[in-house]
Amino acid sequence: MPIENGKQVEVIDKETPFKGYFQINRYTLRHEQFGGGMGPEITREIFERGHAASVVPYDPIRDQIVMIEQFRPGAYAAGSSNPWMIEVVAGIIEAGETAEDVCRREVVEEAGIEIRSLHHLATHYMTPGGSTESMAMHVGSCDSEGVGGIHGLADEGEDIRVFVLPRKEALDLVHRNEIQNAMTALNLLLFEQMRPSLHFD
Repeated sequence: MPIENGKQVEVIDKETPFKGYFQINRYTLRHEQFGGGMGPEITREIFERGHAASVVPYDPIRDQIVMIEQFRPGAYAAGSSNPWMIEVVAGIIEAGETAEDVCRREVVEEAGIEIRSLHHLATHYMTPGGSTESMAMHVGSCDSEGVGGIHGLADEGEDIRVFVLPRKEALDLVHRNEIQNAMTALNLLLFEQMRPSLHFD
């Protein structure tokens, strides 16, 4: 694939040692070094999680954010004392979908709401040292009145608690490190920074 800065990457071998719910690919490659010339061969296992999209469901009338909470096995395996993570809505971009499609689908599935106007904030690679996953982050306007309860798709084992917080309170959770999902923290911080320039239906 073309590299924007003109540097070279040589893929010597690629194999797939594991494919299940997720996929692991093993790359053997060399890349151009800052000092010039190609570096030595390196072998890296890459977690092929797929690209994803997230959205902050925001009620501009009430100045509230719809949040979710769910169990995360990765946090549990890492030894978190509380693997139930407070998050914004997110999902994997499936074949034939856009990031915007995912945002609109996932808010219905995970939070039982619909969003109106949708704004893209930024797209970032989440763990580029070992995963291909990128996250397209958004904010979408919604009506938060009466929102809450337990949502998610039962056939996917989802058990998602939905609740509403004042915008400032949600940001306070980030600053107190009570939101430990990095995607959620970044999505909320980007939204807060860009909010004065956004227009909501």
